[in-house]
Amino acid sequence: MYLFKRKDDLGRLLSTARKEGKRIGFVPTMGALHEGHLSLIAAAKENSDLVVCSIFVNPTQFNDPADFEKYPITIDQDVTLLTAAGNDVLFLPSVQEMYPNGLAPEMHYDFGPLETVLEGAHRPGHFQGVGQVVHKLLGLVQPDKLFMGQKDFQQCLIINRLIKLLHLDVELVICPTKREEDGLAMSSRNLRLNPTERQNALHISRALNGIKAHIHDAPLKELSTQGIGELESNGFDVDYLEMVSIQPDGNISFPATPGTDPLYAVVAAKETSSGVRLIDNMQVN
Repeated sequence: MYLFKRKDDLGRLLSTARKEGKRIGFVPTMGALHEGHLSLIAAAKENSDLVVCSIFVNPTQFNDPADFEKYPITIDQDVTLLTAAGNDVLFLPSVQEMYPNGLAPEMHYDFGPLETVLEGAHRPGHFQGVGQVVHKLLGLVQPDKLFMGQKDFQQCLIINRLIKLLHLDVELVICPTKREEDGLAMSSRNLRLNPTERQNALHISRALNGIKAHIHDAPLKELSTQGIGELESNGFDVDYLEMVSIQPDGNISFPATPGTDPLYAVVAAKETSSGVRLIDNMQVN
């Protein structure tokens, strides 16, 4: 596996690959890799000739500086996992390399209502930071396909919007959420949970499965309220547990209305004993 820390070095290798007609797959990450990330690498390997993974903890998408400081860094382990997974290229830039002119936004992205609800409402500026770094990374890698996980549900919609806004020639491939055997969505933040907190986190996926099981038995708002009550009674501060539907153009209807569009239950909640904020989602129709 090639490892590059500088944009110019990465660019030279990818330029040669493109001249050779190789299809490039790209998996952007913030490290602390787990089987969910590796499933994206596997999907990229199946659909590309050359797989590029980036590890960069992007400061501009953290509206809480403390959250940025606590984000787990496991570079040595990440390199070992990527090598074993058969990843071809790892891009491991510094903040200075990605933001040579400082962290101030270079442009504003019109994400419309997507940016103002759910995660956007609770993490102001977060999606502008996501757009900023993904725009930079896509410009550097120029992949044929971009692979992202469904667990970051709203982020996937934002990136789909970014690609359309900028008329980028890249296909977004959204891969299913990878879960532990007990149902917990794999997340780098799970590393910050002790065994008791980790067990408690299972209430999130249980609440989503409960909604899915009863989706035809009660109004959507009632199901959301029941799920919130279940989480709060088990030691969570709930930012939201809502139903959203995905429109054919990639936008969301929020709150959702019953119909033929795909319907998802989406949740963000903080496990109070640890202070770790977890997100998850599940298609329920």
